[in-house]
Formats: sequence, C-alpha cells, structure tokens
Amino acid sequence: MILKGKVVKYGDNIDTDVIIPARYLNTTSKAELASHCMEDIDKDFHRKITKGDFIAAGRNFGCGSSREHAPIAIKESGIALIIAESFARIFYRNSINIGLPIVENQDAAKEIAAGDELEADFDKGVLRNITQNKTYQIPPFDKGIQAIINSGGLLELVKKNGGIP
Repeated sequence: MILKGKVVKYGDNIDTDVIIPARYLNTTSKAELASHCMEDIDKDFHRKITKGDFIAAGRNFGCGSSREHAPIAIKESGIALIIAESFARIFYRNSINIGLPIVENQDAAKEIAAGDELEADFDKGVLRNITQNKTYQIPPFDKGIQAIINSGGLLELVKKNGGIP
C-alpha cells in the first residue's frame, strides 16, 4: 500500500476534545463529525486539506478520552495517514479499528513541515518526504493490521470474512 499526500502539522498533546469537540458527540453522522474536525485548534483545517492528505504531529497525539469519534472525524475528513512522535494507546487502537493508518516516527514527525508532500510505502516500511528529499523508516504493519486497514476497519473485515482471518 502506497499513500501520497501533503501535510497539515500540529504539536504535542493534541487531545480528542480538540480533534472533535464534545459538543458534536451527539451525532452519529460521520460526515457531520468530519465537518467539525479540528475546528477548535484550526479553523482552516478543511480548507487546508484534500482527500488523501496527512497529519504530522508531536508527542501523545489523541490523548484524552477514549472516544472513537476522534479518529472517525479525522478519517472522514479525508486524512489518509497520521505520523506522530507518539500516540495515546487507546487512540492508536481506535484508529486501527476504523482502518485509519497511523505511524510513529520521532524524526519524521519533528522534521516534516506543514505543506510538505509525502509518500508512505507500507510494504517497504518507508516514508519519503518528497519536498525535503528525506527518507524515514516506518514500521510495516503486520498482516492482521494490514487486513483491517485494507478492509476499511475491523468491523468491515469481520463482515467480509465472517470473522478475523
């Protein structure tokens, strides 16, 4: 799987309340959640991104509550990949469960700038910053996680296969 996109950049400790403010948690509409993604920290988020773009962030991305609304809002807004120095563990799991690829790489997360164009090759475990002409190693997903992501999430994988392969 190879993804290409430009970057929207954030700092440390971006919590789930910033990703999707609690006042919008009463909706089950993924499109509605996406329309409010990042609005309290970045009013221009939706104008900055196009489908397939990436988020790069610092430490502890997705900290706070365990709400799965946060990765849903990000994925539905069109973000294809999040690169961070580190993720809150429940956010990491929720992201994989809905089929949103996320990777940890401290150097890449620090060096990537807003607007950089990146290419991620998950089969080779390579993240390439096309803008800066730099390459980073990223951990390849194991077969189980790759199957979840390729299916669009754990629920879709289970529906498709009648269980987890």
